[in-house]
Amino acid sequence: MKQAGEKITCLTAYDASFSSLIDKAGVDAILVGDSLGMVIQGQASTLPVTINDMIYHTRCVSQAKQRAVVIADLPFMSYSTPVIAAKNAAKLIQLGGAQMIKLEGARLETVRFLVEQGIPVCGHLGLLPQLINQLGSYQVQGKTVADAQRILSEAHQLQDAGASLLVLECVPAALAKDISEQLSIPVIGIGAGVHCDGQVLVLYDMLNISISNRPRFSKNFMENSASIEDAIIAYHQAVKQSLFPSTEHSF
Repeated sequence: MKQAGEKITCLTAYDASFSSLIDKAGVDAILVGDSLGMVIQGQASTLPVTINDMIYHTRCVSQAKQRAVVIADLPFMSYSTPVIAAKNAAKLIQLGGAQMIKLEGARLETVRFLVEQGIPVCGHLGLLPQLINQLGSYQVQGKTVADAQRILSEAHQLQDAGASLLVLECVPAALAKDISEQLSIPVIGIGAGVHCDGQVLVLYDMLNISISNRPRFSKNFMENSASIEDAIIAYHQAVKQSLFPSTEHSF
């Protein structure tokens, strides 16, 4: 799809019903994100989410979809070493039905080890929610020249380590454009501008039913839709046509 210039669509899901709706709407990939800690469990961050939580919700999602690729997050401290990462990734695949796993940060040794075991890996750079206790708040990353260069370098390193996909969260659109153009693997943005190879949003945010304030980079697709299904289709089409994200949803 990247080589053909077709935008890739992705949404989070945590249960069978939403998984089926997203799949039928034609969305290309479903991310079972550790964001479930906040939108499903009501936690203040993603940190309390366990590997068993992720297995359960991934299984719910994977059993209901027919065609979309299912990506599952490795939650906080479930990939502290390559071997631990592999054991937990195997659980997400064998018990949860995931087809790819996602981990945060430039964990190059871990990515290489997982790929050697035949596990497809999605990297995640920019804002890393699992580092919230270090960051102090959820804020845009890569605004300084040094930080932008670091993220660009880490993106190349993740690709070289064998990552098949990369999520960029909350980075300036210009930086995301550079990374997307330089990498051969697809780059999926969330708060990273329209020039990424695809987009992902938290489902509950784009349906405007999240218990917290909707992030600036998200959009309420329910506003002009008659049903949840229509809202998901509207998101899918807006991404495919490069109509979302607009400038107001970018940094």
